[in-house]
Amino acid sequence: MKFLLVFDFDHTIIDENSDTWIVKCAPEGKLPNGLRNSYQPGHWTEYMGRVFVYLGDNGVKEDEMKRTMTTIPFTAGMIDLLGFIGENKELFDCIIVSDSNTVFIDWILKAADFHKVFDEVFTNPAAFSSTGYLTVEHFHAHHCAKCPKNLCKRKVLKEFLDKQLERGVSYTQIVYIGDGGNDLCPVMFLKKNDVAMPRQGYTLEKKISQLVQSLSPVQCSVLVWSSAIDIMSYLKLLIKE
Repeated sequence: MKFLLVFDFDHTIIDENSDTWIVKCAPEGKLPNGLRNSYQPGHWTEYMGRVFVYLGDNGVKEDEMKRTMTTIPFTAGMIDLLGFIGENKELFDCIIVSDSNTVFIDWILKAADFHKVFDEVFTNPAAFSSTGYLTVEHFHAHHCAKCPKNLCKRKVLKEFLDKQLERGVSYTQIVYIGDGGNDLCPVMFLKKNDVAMPRQGYTLEKKISQLVQSLSPVQCSVLVWSSAIDIMSYLKLLIKE
């Protein structure tokens, strides 16, 4: 009996957006208007690429970025929740599917000593170039019209589950914990026995309730959380059953 926990990262594990937090490193802590206005819907990764070039051009180095990123607060109760999951790893497989990047997530999890809680992290690959600039690439290519160009979380989840099945691992239940609009696509993929946990007051919760109103509700159960303690209470019930 094993459960799969799928976490988003920004505004779910951490209480901020890691991509906008890095702007604290920019001169005067802000971006020029031209750069800020260059974002086009569905092309966030390209936009962040330009942000990283701007930071590099202004002499922002890796160690300063790392120092800044590791000051991001975790969401209320999240440290307790991740500690609890870490103590019960024999019952939980745990993955992150995020539109952040490998460098940011790695820094933040390692600084808080939570990297061992997660079996895999699926996010946009990032690295520092030989000139010291941070670069980021698309996670994958996909054909889902609902998702941003660089990442369809449903595709990631489906491929992960297929790979686990090949290894002989299947899950009693999937619990999907997220907050954003791009978490709806994988939530729509969940089955009757699974649980979606949208963060209260965020886009995912609103989108799920719109579906309920339009009489095309999601198949899975929905439990809203405001503190990660709510998630932990549910998981404790789950492993008692």
